[in-house]
Amino acid sequence: MKYSLFTLLLTFCFPVFAQSAATTGNHLVYQVDGAAYEGYYVSPRPDAPLVFLIHDWDGLTGYETHRADMLAALGYAVFAPDLFGAGVRPTEVEDKRQHTGELFRDRQKMRALLDGALAAARASGAETDNAVAMGYCFGGAAVLELARAGAGFKGYVTFHGGLNTPAGQDYGETDGRVLVMHGTADTAVTMDDFKALALDLEASSVPHEMITYGGAPHAFTVFNTDKYREDADRKSWQRFQEFLKNTLK
Repeated sequence: MKYSLFTLLLTFCFPVFAQSAATTGNHLVYQVDGAAYEGYYVSPRPDAPLVFLIHDWDGLTGYETHRADMLAALGYAVFAPDLFGAGVRPTEVEDKRQHTGELFRDRQKMRALLDGALAAARASGAETDNAVAMGYCFGGAAVLELARAGAGFKGYVTFHGGLNTPAGQDYGETDGRVLVMHGTADTAVTMDDFKALALDLEASSVPHEMITYGGAPHAFTVFNTDKYREDADRKSWQRFQEFLKNTLK
């Protein structure tokens, strides 16, 4: 889905907004290391607690903005960063693998993009000191990268996300609670991966909760696809709301 931008790009410290008629939030352009990225920000009130929502491997699309608007209706501000670049929304599997693979191979770049997006969120007025990070699939893996980096979030939540711990990393710096919601029938991220993450979190004494949903495949929350599972989506969304209520002020 394309959106019109009516202003020139500024640095990430001064994001530019363009109102989308189809949503209640704003698409914004910010810069990280001289490159333009297009995120999404919605807030029901100035002091709303923040959800930092990271996209799947097809980039920031209508799925994430819809989820952001759902959260805004519950009283949360949402900043959804863009980790691929303004206008980069891959549709072919090969392209999706290329963009995610680049960031999986270069964790420093992934962290720099996440840090730049957080700076843009802060400049937009988001309460980044009272925030939870969450993500779907690739975004879930990025959330765990934030957790291992000790990024300062009160909580880290993944929905059918990548769970592997990269070589040389651990959860010794993790500074918030971790919630993992996973499909037992996921063949892309297996139950062996799930077990390994549980052991990694336990080894670092990270407060965590990990839930699996029987019969749910990878991407079980994505509406209007053959992988969508209504029961698992409903239950995981309810648990997420409880987590937010108990974690954020």
